[in-house]
Amino acid sequence: MWICDYEKSGGVNSGPGIVAELQGLEERRGDLWWQYLLIFIMGNVTSSVAARFAFFPPDPPTYGVYRDGSKFCMTRIPRDSNMDVLVLDTKPGNKIVATYWRHPYARFTLLYSHGNAADLGQMHELFMELRAHLRVNVMSYDYSGYGASSGKATELNTYADIEAVYNCLKRDYGVKQEDLILYGQSVGSGPTLHLASRLQRLRAVVLHSAILSGIRVLYPVKMTFWFDIFKNIDKIQQVKCPVLVVHGTNDEIVDWSHGKRLWELCKEKYEPLWIEGGGHCNLELYPEYIRHLRKFMHSMERLSATNNIKPIQQTHQQPRHNKCLKFS
Repeated sequence: MWICDYEKSGGVNSGPGIVAELQGLEERRGDLWWQYLLIFIMGNVTSSVAARFAFFPPDPPTYGVYRDGSKFCMTRIPRDSNMDVLVLDTKPGNKIVATYWRHPYARFTLLYSHGNAADLGQMHELFMELRAHLRVNVMSYDYSGYGASSGKATELNTYADIEAVYNCLKRDYGVKQEDLILYGQSVGSGPTLHLASRLQRLRAVVLHSAILSGIRVLYPVKMTFWFDIFKNIDKIQQVKCPVLVVHGTNDEIVDWSHGKRLWELCKEKYEPLWIEGGGHCNLELYPEYIRHLRKFMHSMERLSATNNIKPIQQTHQQPRHNKCLKFS
């Protein structure tokens, strides 16, 4: 069983303070005095969002890393001759752990950014299933401060983390942008869209239970505050490759409206997957999950063969059931 956001943390509690502040600021954004107040409280709001929303690394980590000759290995994970364990240096000076799951007949490589309450030790079964069912190589990594990775988990560090992993794929595995698919789950959509917005020839992006931004998980504001974190609502519009959005209609952590809005903002839309009754951490259990991903991969293979990427437009239906985001 793989674990995603908030399973151990029990969710976030915004409290009345931050919600009232944001609502008041939005209503008064034309008032110069309130603009000054915005600057005054920016530090408090930023720290509140980061502390209450973003990162919950498993404690203790679910695995360790050790050397066996010239190779790295992971404890508590069965050995696999087609899996490499890597320790990568990031620009801020952290060392992060990554795993590369090789498929002998892979056409594409999937770069997977996981949710905020899991580490690689809890995700390896999913990576093995994706490798087998989709016939892809799977590269994943732990953010700084997660698992056996050093440093502290911050928004900027996650960006440096995924950049280090991408550079490794280029340098050590010869992966080209045209053969790379970025996959971001929940908070992992942040580093995913950060990188996708910078790569012009990327094959595709998958957004799984993705967020519009950090503050929008806490409160559905319409404007983007400059102290917000993971501002996916802005970055999605800079992505030029096909984007598949997967979201559960009963997601109790990140409301389905986040996925819907991200899909609407995509320049290159692929047929979305709205999983009826799906929550935040169980979409992999629905048979349509793998079925739709396999269909998506086949479409990307055909597009790659013709080298003629075009958007695939499809109307979407309102879900019959959709819970609003609630806090404990």
